[in-house]
Amino acid sequence: MSQNNKGTPRIVVVGAGIVGACCAAYLVREGYSVTMLEAEEPAAGASRGNAGALSPGSCIPLSMPGMLKDVPRWLMDRNGPLVIRPSYFLQSLPWLLRFLAAGQPERIPAIVDALHALHSPVFDSYKPILEAAGAQSLVRQSGCIVVYRSRKGLDSSMGGWKMRQDRGITFEILDRSGIRDLVPALADKFECAVLQPEHGYVTNPHSLVLRIVEYVTGSGGTLRNGRVVGIEQHDRAVSVRLENGERLEADRVIVAAGAWSKPLVKALGLSVPLETQRGYHLHLPSPGIELPLPVSFVDAKFYATPMEHGIRLAGTVEFARPSAEPDYARARQLGTLASDWLPGLQLTGATEWMGRRPCLPDSLPVIGPLPSDNRILLAFGHGHNGMTSAPTTGRLIADLIAGRKPFIDIAPYRPDRF
Repeated sequence: MSQNNKGTPRIVVVGAGIVGACCAAYLVREGYSVTMLEAEEPAAGASRGNAGALSPGSCIPLSMPGMLKDVPRWLMDRNGPLVIRPSYFLQSLPWLLRFLAAGQPERIPAIVDALHALHSPVFDSYKPILEAAGAQSLVRQSGCIVVYRSRKGLDSSMGGWKMRQDRGITFEILDRSGIRDLVPALADKFECAVLQPEHGYVTNPHSLVLRIVEYVTGSGGTLRNGRVVGIEQHDRAVSVRLENGERLEADRVIVAAGAWSKPLVKALGLSVPLETQRGYHLHLPSPGIELPLPVSFVDAKFYATPMEHGIRLAGTVEFARPSAEPDYARARQLGTLASDWLPGLQLTGATEWMGRRPCLPDSLPVIGPLPSDNRILLAFGHGHNGMTSAPTTGRLIADLIAGRKPFIDIAPYRPDRF
């Protein structure tokens, strides 16, 4: 085995977003020699600009029965919460067909169970990392409110809330008065809401990743800048090849490169239907209002999250070619909607952002060893739930590296399930 001069097995983590950072943190806690490789900088992708939601009760997949009827609208409504650019439709069609198939009624219960298993321990899984990194203040268990403009909207989603309830997830239905008492800044345009008291958020997702990476490097780990272009398998070790021609030998390699993981594993013989869904945010540094907790506007599919430096409006989904220019009108649209629903909201100084979420059609990530070589472990495809599922993923990867039985069943996330 390839080892350092102290005899500690070497582990290379490809990717320094929230998932890679959590994997590395759990591994340095157990005394492994860890090198993180990042093509840009830590949290350069979706880990930087997300809504910061920490959602132990988030277990409903994106694809649900009856979604087929919505496809024409996705193509026609340029300002809708989900948009497919016409030039990308044919290329995205295979993924979309898998996505619709994942929403068949007989498949839903197993996916819900797998999401619940992965997300419900989020705060317990973060706890040792936050304590080690001194980052406890960046995470708040404040609850989250999901607002509906009509009771009809809530009634149509009760199947999902019932599935949560069946799995022990608590929530409370609020009327107009309850909404007003909890979030006075909201306009009186919402007939009802659901309060999820066990949810929370990250006050600065970028800072959280940086603090975790600093803990890794301060505990003997290494952060290297370099784009990984290939992983090579040898008898006694695995090597990671960088764009500049350099090779790093390792005993184990963890692929946690988010949206950029697909070509790395494809070269290793594994085809994974990973799609990059573009998400947008509008960050308001001087919003002029206060929110006591995140607000999920379910009708428009976006969050308003109170953060360290203002309020972040984040959400929506866009399918487009990787090389396509961002459509920042989508970010500005969030501001238009939020201004109507949060009277007094100030958009002055707003900044726009676009990031690529790594999404798999069944809403579950890939977590586990490469089927052909258990020295290579995969941890990507966390979609819209990366901040929530990252620490539990890190625990699972540490279990696998140590040869322990994973603390939850990882079969639903196996890389070859497609």
